[in-house]
Parts: sequence; C-alpha cells; structure tokens
Amino acid sequence: MTSTGIRLHAPAPGWSIDADVVVVGSGVAGLTAALRCEAAGLTTVVVTKARLDDGSTRWAQGGIAAALGEGDTPEQHLDDTLVAGAGLCDEEAVRILVTEGPDAVRRLIATGARFDESGDGGLELTREGGHHRRRIAHAGGDATGAEISRALVEAVRARGMRTVENALVLDLLTDAEGRTAGVTLHVMGEGQHDGVGAVHAPAVVLATGGMGQVFSATTNPAVSTGDGVALALRAGAEVSDLEFVQFHPTVLFLGPDAEGQQPLVSEAVRGEGAHLVDADGVRFMLGQHELAELAPRDVVAKGIVRRMLEQDAEHMYLDARHFGAEMWENRFPTILAACRAHGIDPVTRPVPVAPAAHYASGGVRTDSRGRTTVPGLYACGEVACTGVHGANRLASNSLLEGLVYAERIAADIAATGLHARVPQPLPTAERPAHPLLPPEARLAIQRTMTRGAGVLRSEASLAEAADRLHRLHADARDALDENGKTAEPGVDTWEATNLLCVARVLVEAARRREETRGCHWREDRPERDDTAWRRHIVVRLNPDRSLAVRTTDTTDFPPTLPQAQEQ
Repeated sequence: MTSTGIRLHAPAPGWSIDADVVVVGSGVAGLTAALRCEAAGLTTVVVTKARLDDGSTRWAQGGIAAALGEGDTPEQHLDDTLVAGAGLCDEEAVRILVTEGPDAVRRLIATGARFDESGDGGLELTREGGHHRRRIAHAGGDATGAEISRALVEAVRARGMRTVENALVLDLLTDAEGRTAGVTLHVMGEGQHDGVGAVHAPAVVLATGGMGQVFSATTNPAVSTGDGVALALRAGAEVSDLEFVQFHPTVLFLGPDAEGQQPLVSEAVRGEGAHLVDADGVRFMLGQHELAELAPRDVVAKGIVRRMLEQDAEHMYLDARHFGAEMWENRFPTILAACRAHGIDPVTRPVPVAPAAHYASGGVRTDSRGRTTVPGLYACGEVACTGVHGANRLASNSLLEGLVYAERIAADIAATGLHARVPQPLPTAERPAHPLLPPEARLAIQRTMTRGAGVLRSEASLAEAADRLHRLHADARDALDENGKTAEPGVDTWEATNLLCVARVLVEAARRREETRGCHWREDRPERDDTAWRRHIVVRLNPDRSLAVRTTDTTDFPPTLPQAQEQ
C-alpha cells in the first residue's frame, strides 16, 4: 500500500524525538500497548491529545466483559459476541478476544486496577445487554473506566515513560519505501515542546479512540474527532465497517437542542433491573426481544426510536425508582450525581433518555496482531477495526478489546524486530495537499450527520448528507488561491478537516450497504440481506482525495500486508 501523499497543511516540524515506538493515545489500549512495549525493552513515547487521563476510557461506566465468573466460559462469551455482531464478526478475532481476555484482565489487576469485590472476596460481576451471563467486572460501582485509567496512568508515570500531553497528532511520516517512520504532531500550550514537531519511530501505534464528535450529540469527549482514522486514510491505510456507529440507547436527554458530550446512563442500570418505559409507564421493550431491556444495543436503540416516532415524543424514560436511595448511592454514584446535576433525581422519578452516538465499531483495518495495511503502522481500541465487533459491539467488549489487542501489538513489535530499523522519514511537502476547513464547519458537519446518518437512515437522507459534505469539501478546495492559501492551520481547523474526512467515508459506506444490519438501520432497506451484504465495505483515500470503495468477497478480511512486508 502506497501513501496518498496527502498531508494536513501545517508548519514544518521545529523539534523531534527519537524512539522505537510511538503510541498515539492514552486510553486503555494506548497505555497498555506502551507499558508492554516498555517492558519488552523498547524506547516508547506516548503522545496524547489532552492529559493522560482525558480520553474515552475514563468515561466508561459499565465495566469490562470477560468469562471470569463461575460457570461462564469463553465459548459462551464468544456466542454472545457473535449474536450481537449480526453476522459480520471475524470469528477468529472474537475467539482471541474471549480466550485471552480473562488473563488480560488479571494482568490489569496486577498492574494496580481495583475492581469491586463480592462478599467472598471474588470479583463482583454484573450483566449488560446481549450477555446471557453476569460477566461484567466493574469498579467504583459505575466508575470502571476512571479506575482503569488511574491505574494505567500511575503505572506509566511510575516507570518514568516519556509522554507528550496536549498534542494533536497530524500525519504519519514514511520513508522512501512507504514504511512508517513516525508522526508529526502539534503541542498545544507551553511545555518542554511547543508547536509542530515530530516523533521519529519505525513503529506507530494508533490508539486515538473514536469519532463521536462527528454527530451533534454523543457520549464521547470533545477530543474524539476521528484524528486517527483520518491520519490513517491520508497515509494510504484501509478502513472498514465505518457505517456501523453504535448509538447508546440510554443517554440523559438534556433537550432537543443539546449538543456535544452528553451524560451516559450505563447499560448496567438496566442490567440491575431498571425498565424502559414511555410517558404512560408502559414497558415497550417487552415482546420485542427475549431479553427485553437487555437486548443488544442496536435492538434497544431502535425500540426507543420506534416508540418515540409512534408517540411523537422527544425521549423515553428509564425507571429505576425501585432501586431505592441506598442502591443508587452505592452502585451508581456517578450516574446519580450527573442526573442530579441536571435537576433529575432518579430515586424519585424516571430518567429521560434518548439514543446518542457512542461507539464506532469500524475503523482502521487490522489483522489479529494489530497491523494495518501500512507497514509499521498498528491500531488498537476504538480507532481500529479488528473484526471483533462486526455490525454492533457487545456491551463492555470495548475495554477488553483495547486490552487484548494492545498486548498483541506489543508482542508483535518486539518479536519481529521492527524497532531495530532506523527510520529515515521523507521530508514533508512544502505545499499543502489538503485544504483546511474553517472552524465553523465542525457544527455544519455534526448537524448534517445527525440529520442524515443518525440512528435512522435512508437513501434520501444519506444522499442529502453526502451532497452537503461534498459542498463543504468543495468550498474549502475552492478557497485555495494560486499560492495555496487555505484556512489558518490550528487545532480547530485540523479537527474540522479530520471530521469531514471520516464523515465522508461513513456516509459513503452507509449508502453502499443497502440493508439493515446491527446498528446500521436503513428505513428504505429494512431487511437484513446475508446473500448480498454479509461482507465488509473497505475504503481508502485516493491521491486526488476521492474515495476508493470495495466490498470483501466474504466476512473474512484479506491479509493486511503481503508476506514479504511482514517483518
């Protein structure tokens, strides 16, 4: 795979760092990869967009899924994952996840993560949507992500690992043979480094998280602007399954005009017995699925939206008044505080909820060792598409996937000797190949995506979204004068440009998939079509910034790298 030659318009790097590995991102996937690489004797640098603990991991409430309970087995976990994935999971990738997962969780505990324990001293496990067993380990009641983040950040700092915080990654550096040679980045604010610089390394691990900010309302933090997927596309990597964006069914409804990050009401609340009801108190999920409120997330999100449409309502309700104050305070203190901060007391009244963008099941295509289609570039966590999630992620598999595949990446880098190569990056292009969007384009992209590519989609809505996105792209291109003038380089314009890049791919993939499957719901194509569409949509970026789209022949992904490039 050759690079597109497209780079974000940015100043030339003014400083550089040399390393064996650079990890971009500081969630569970990024910090686990960094710790394992460092333990293998590799000089590792962690680059993160905000502070070390500011990514999506810290917001994870429910927990981490693994077959750790009595009577549970990896095979049962595999079965639940395959059902949720609606026929598009890579079974071998899932088998890796569920068989290596329990020991990976134990190693996380050995690293310092403290999970809630039952009365006999074992792990206290709960149940979430799509799981037939209680296999969700949690911490602090509903603060699992915060505890995992705390433990990993402390471990990184205790080892004295080099970190660069408040740094937006810009583009991949490559050598004359198209192999990875590091990244360029922009450090925001004063510190040891400032402005645009580079980390030179023969191995780059993308762990940049999701792209929820492409929609108006999301559970993702403000930093989740698809930077890793956009970087990979510009570098010539393939992405897959981007049409499968999971909308979490129960997000605190703050009003029809609420935008940005919204408070999540964890699936674990339903796992402990909360009911979804309409304004009349009717449990509308009964009869729609054998698991009712604990059906897979796509089923519950669709059930909520259907009821909203039937009743011309803006939201539904989650009723857990029967928990009582003590259970709310001890089991779900974070959610309780968030609700009360917005004037809602779930102890005494049902909580208004509606679906919001939550998780990207697709991303940069990788193999079982985390390798992308660009030699030396790896990806793990939400930015990656390993094949584990298929058309719809099973609840609480995300933290586990980040953990398991980060460890596999570190093992691959150490085993292949990739780090021994001294990178010789090609100089960055002097003229911009990619026009930057003005900062105000971000809001236009979000509203376009919410209207046209949200929970409900159709050919008409997606075509309108594609047209609006094309106009934004064309306006930025036309703004270039003969001297290559574009919007002023900066965090706002780089993020807006990245959002447009991933939005275009998402909409194109959603238009191509003419069926309803998992969390991709086409109103005009309401049936699942295994004959034509039990396969993956793979997209890459052409040098002229057009999209090259193809479908795989089967549910299996082709290899990411030719055999000659594997070492």
